Parts: sequence; C-alpha cells; structure tokens
Amino acid sequence: MKIDIIGDIHGCYLDFKLLTEQLGYDWTTEAIPVHPYGRRLAFVGDLTDRGPESLKIIEIVWKLAVEKGNAYYVPGNHCNKLYRFFLGNKVQISHGLETTVAEFEALSKPEQDLIRKKFIELYEKAPLYRQLDKGKLVIAHAGIRQDYIGKSGSKVKTFVLYGDITGEKHPDGSPVRLDWAMHYTGKTCIVYGHTPVQEVRIINNTYNIDTGAVFGGKLTALRYPEKEIVSVPSSMPFVAEKFREL
Repeated sequence: MKIDIIGDIHGCYLDFKLLTEQLGYDWTTEAIPVHPYGRRLAFVGDLTDRGPESLKIIEIVWKLAVEKGNAYYVPGNHCNKLYRFFLGNKVQISHGLETTVAEFEALSKPEQDLIRKKFIELYEKAPLYRQLDKGKLVIAHAGIRQDYIGKSGSKVKTFVLYGDITGEKHPDGSPVRLDWAMHYTGKTCIVYGHTPVQEVRIINNTYNIDTGAVFGGKLTALRYPEKEIVSVPSSMPFVAEKFREL
C-alpha cells in the first residue's frame, strides 16, 4: 500500500494542485490527480471553509473517493458542519463556513443541488476514521486515542472531529485541547491534522500534518509507508496567531 496523505486543504485548490504535481500526480487526462504508478491519495478532512475554492475541492475528492473509488477520505469538523448545513440543519454560518456558503449561493439551483448531493454522498460513505495497512495506519482528522481505535460512538466521534477537548475555552473562544499525542504509546501510526502547526509535528508514532495552508503556512503530504514529508508553500496570507502550540 502506497498512499500520500494530504493535510487540511480548506479550499486551497491551487496549493493542492501544486502539491499533488510535486508528488508525481498527473492532471492532464481527467482534471483530477492520477499517479502513474498507482499511488493513492488520502485526506485528513477539512476540505472546505476559509479558502477560495472549497467547492472545487469537494468535486475533486468526490470524484476520487466516490466515483473512482481510488482515494481515502475521512471527515473533519468543518466537513461535519457543512454536512449539517446541507441537510438543512440550523448551524452558525461562521468560523469559515461563510466562505463556502457564499460560493454555494453564487451557483444556480441545479448546480447547488448537484454539489450538495455529491458532498452528502462523500460524507455519508466515509468512515469516521480509516484503519489501513492491516491496522498499522490510522487516519483521523484530529487524531484518536489508542483505546478508541476500532470503536465508535459519540465520545469517539467528538475526539476524532475536535481532539481531546476539555469543554473549556481559550480567551479567543477556541476550545482547550489536551495533548493526547504526547501520551500516545501505541504501535499504530496515526496521521491527523486539525490543529495548525508551522512544521509537521512527529511524536510517539503520530504525525500532525496540518501545516496551516489556509493561514499562509504550507500544504503538506505524508508519503506512506516511506514516512516522507512533502510540502508546498501556501498561496494565502500568513496569519501568525492561527498557529498555536499544543
């Protein structure tokens, strides 16, 4: 199994295209990235929000993961919120969702219906987290505790989407999260994102590959099983305060 796991894209299509080209993927045949030697892409979630081309990323990942069946996707918390928006649930149009909604509202009604259908299908067919390579690899948006691997339920879902949150808030309103990776002792390699870091954080067989593309950092991939890190610089303005230490 040879896959390239992509960090949080957040609608940064140009960065995504550049990164996949650097990884050796070809876009000329079907306007989607295809690797000449059969490597597959995997996504840690948060495809949308804040960046300029969220709907384009949805189209590409839907085609790869659903139509072609040759990519792996797990949802992030932004994906979950967009899913609930598309279902017609009452959600707060903020924290980045407003950019995706603005793109969506600019479409014609038939175009809206199609992108809504594709994203709902992508989301509903995705597992909460992926166990790959005979259990040697787990891809989970915000990570996963060792004792949660192989399990489901509301506690697991909250952890995978939001991290090890305490229920408390920082002064800026963001949730206080405990450093689960610092205490991880499992043999399974866990690849995740969610919390922007300026450089890939590697600790205890875990890899945080959200290097803050939408905040002017980098878009990063982890090549597996090689454990090689490949990044491209972001095309977005740098926002220093969005990068926090855990």
